[in-house]
Amino acid sequence: MADWGPTEPLLARAETLAGAWSARARMSTTSGQERALLRLFGVSGLDRSGRPLAGEVVDRYLAGGQGRLAGGVILPFAAGLLEYDMAPQALALDIAAGSIDLGLEAELLRDSGRRAAAEAEAARLAAAAIERIDANRTARIELLDLLGDPSRPWIGLPLAEADLEAARPAIRRLVRDGADLVRVTVPVGRELADRLHDAGVDVPDWRTDEAGGHGAVTSDPTPSGSQRGLSELRLIVDETAAERRSYVRMATMTPGLAAPEQAIVAAFERVDVVMADVVAEIVDGRVDPDRALADHAFANRFHRRAGSVVVVGPGPLVVAPDLARGVPSDPATRAGRGLALQLLGVALARRGGVSPDQLVVGALPAWLVDERDGAARALAEIGLRRALMPDHALAFEELPADAGSFTAARWPYIVASALPYAGPTALVLRDASTTAGGGMPMRAATSVGTELAGSTGPLELQGVALDHARATVAAALATLDQLADVGWRAVLGQAIEGPPSDRLGAGAVVERTESFDPFAD
Repeated sequence: MADWGPTEPLLARAETLAGAWSARARMSTTSGQERALLRLFGVSGLDRSGRPLAGEVVDRYLAGGQGRLAGGVILPFAAGLLEYDMAPQALALDIAAGSIDLGLEAELLRDSGRRAAAEAEAARLAAAAIERIDANRTARIELLDLLGDPSRPWIGLPLAEADLEAARPAIRRLVRDGADLVRVTVPVGRELADRLHDAGVDVPDWRTDEAGGHGAVTSDPTPSGSQRGLSELRLIVDETAAERRSYVRMATMTPGLAAPEQAIVAAFERVDVVMADVVAEIVDGRVDPDRALADHAFANRFHRRAGSVVVVGPGPLVVAPDLARGVPSDPATRAGRGLALQLLGVALARRGGVSPDQLVVGALPAWLVDERDGAARALAEIGLRRALMPDHALAFEELPADAGSFTAARWPYIVASALPYAGPTALVLRDASTTAGGGMPMRAATSVGTELAGSTGPLELQGVALDHARATVAAALATLDQLADVGWRAVLGQAIEGPPSDRLGAGAVVERTESFDPFAD
């Protein structure tokens, strides 16, 4: 590796932090994990009042005392299945309606015989769900063999249509326009919507119900990113891909506080690529760090089992330290903070069991392209990521049109010029606002870069690019040192101050006292 500064201490510090934080995360449970486990058992859709059913079951159980979260909802739920001889969906509907109180089932678990029976029932349901996940993984492999895998980088196109009815013909057009991957937007979940509403932030597609709470809009149309929507779109994508004899992947972006549920949905509906970035959820999404770390540690186990590709972004833009000082930092300092957090996110995912071939990393932060000497700095960012994370393929995400006409226009040329030095590249994702021509413009750019890749030597940075790389590494190491010393305050600043209840999801994460493991033999 070129002399870009203390790269080995940088990697070692990221691994050390990830090890400490992931150990605690694995011992914690959250309301999101409990909802996900109910989904694993087959609870899906809405209750009779139009609220997300799994969430309503968890909320009703936790209403009996937040202390119940540590023990989890799964064993009381399994005890209820045996007590009332009901299927999971039917039991969940009765719990949501108030006809059955899981608190009573929790009391039954004091009896060792009933507890053993509940544990056996939970293990049976989990085993059946894992078989379904394994079958989907096998189906992906078989379809790839039958239809053929498009050459990398995959060209990704976003599905703009948010309702299922409009999404059906739209996703066919995207596949026929040359998409190797289609990204579907997952709607914000009820928990995040409620918390944002309480903070004074309006969330589209959510409304206040007559009882004063918040629930999903239950009238048609069905969201294209719901579990039902993803299930139908998966079939359409497979049918259309068969016409062109090339497998097409589906991707989702994980909303805040939803990583566990989205991991289950992705595994059940054969979503091939999941954009799940724990550090971005903390920094950009304002989610409580302990909550985000616990949720993603849980989700990563399902991504590993399902064989889903996990995309970790290029690192969030961290400006809190600048706001505290009242002085803006230079581009390399901001890039270093983002790189430090990306390395941390990658290390956390790997400790969660996601294999290197499943883990794709963002190639460069989009904001950097708009800086002075943006192309040279972009090349430095790509070179750093290739050197620091050689086992992982890269992903490029196109700038939106509102980034500025000149900046957005430069993007394909930067990608084309960088690909010869980027090494394995998994994905180039177009923005929803700039998809004229389908996948053809970006495919042309990537073909140029791919052709040149075999005719160039190793990347040797000079001038602005080399100076940027060295300063970025120094800033990244300083950021990780500060994270080790003062925790997330180093990058969140005043956003982490104040009572824990101010942070999204902070009240719904505790150390687990029950040890139910869906992957236990």
